[in-house]
Amino acid sequence: MRGLLKYRNPFVFCIAGLFLCAPGQSFAQATLLLEEPYSYDGTFAGTGHAAIYLSRVCADSPAVLRRCHAGENGVVLSRYHNVAGRDWMAIPLIPYLYAVERADNIPLFVDPRLVALLRERYLSTLPLPAEAKSGSEPRYELAGSAYDRTLYGFRFATTPEQDDRLIQLLNSSPNHERYQLVKRNCADFVKEIVNFYYPHAIHRAIIADVGVTTPKQAAKSLVHYSKRHPEMQLTTFLIPQVPGLKPSKPVHGVIESLVLAKKYVTPVLLFHPAVVATVEGAYWAGWRFNPGKGALIFNPASGELNWGLEKPLTATQRRSYQNQLEAARKREAENEALPHWRKLETTSQVTVDAQGRPVLVVSLEGREFPVGLCRANTLRVSGSPELIEDLLLARLQSELKPKNPIRASEPQVNADWKLLEAAREASRAALATR
Repeated sequence: MRGLLKYRNPFVFCIAGLFLCAPGQSFAQATLLLEEPYSYDGTFAGTGHAAIYLSRVCADSPAVLRRCHAGENGVVLSRYHNVAGRDWMAIPLIPYLYAVERADNIPLFVDPRLVALLRERYLSTLPLPAEAKSGSEPRYELAGSAYDRTLYGFRFATTPEQDDRLIQLLNSSPNHERYQLVKRNCADFVKEIVNFYYPHAIHRAIIADVGVTTPKQAAKSLVHYSKRHPEMQLTTFLIPQVPGLKPSKPVHGVIESLVLAKKYVTPVLLFHPAVVATVEGAYWAGWRFNPGKGALIFNPASGELNWGLEKPLTATQRRSYQNQLEAARKREAENEALPHWRKLETTSQVTVDAQGRPVLVVSLEGREFPVGLCRANTLRVSGSPELIEDLLLARLQSELKPKNPIRASEPQVNADWKLLEAAREASRAALATR
């Protein structure tokens, strides 16, 4: 069994994640997380990242696993490159996705400074060795993944006995960094874990990925395997990227990234048009895989102990909300409202309140106005209800953009709309008082 952890195929642009829904359920105790690429990965390779979430498995430290106690929600396991000298690390689900401890502390809208602050605060609580040189390790990969990218979850059933054997195996095996771009990447780690539960469920694609294990191939082969093994009870869902940063890019395989990227295809086409035509023909004939097809939407606001997977907005619902949003924006413009939220962010200070929840201190006309940025403090910490309105309009505008697949659920948008109405009520009350 020790051979299980001789991960044979890594990939440079992987980050990790696995996620599950309701801890109260006896099935679907593990989730493969397929994470979209961003930054340089999104520009050049586009392979993204892969990780695994185990709902019954928790951790005493990022490198020591145990069974979860009552009320705990499991950890995300992922292979990292050059982080604390470890081959893999375990991070609780909500911190892994949002770099905060509680779901109601997740920011409604972010900018790079706020993301950096939340990551720094959370990472300072982890028992990690000091960096050899400050900034020499990409420790930010351990927390706040959903700020940078959209994630897709592929949830499948496991048994408590299997989880216990995996805990014993991982705890008893060496956990020293062995990441390699081609042989031992994040997708290879996920492949070995999933295959521990379901042998041969994930395999490489020799042609499509030239033998390298990629995150997208891991998800694709798992989906195909589940069609022959309904006992897996596979469920697909989507974890939306938190509004604010530049949207992540679609995830690709190795050959797919070459086919779809003009910067790679154009030089080859000039000298080897037959090669490109052959590869594109094979791609369109059957290499395509849409990870968001039929996906539900993960809503962390449904409660930490009652994970909610919800149906995405229908096209009709999205248009209806979009029309209401446009009318609200029009009224804001007619009333000579405050500058757009993004402009306000650039001249404001990010901080946290007494409970450690994110706050933006906005400077206007020589005065400072604190604005609560999460559901737990939005209406409690605010020197100006009008600023809350602008924050929520910016969030709704991002949520309601036409995307494929749609990345918001009706309960999520409705909750944001009710929060907007509450801010308007507070604004009218404040105006009447003045």
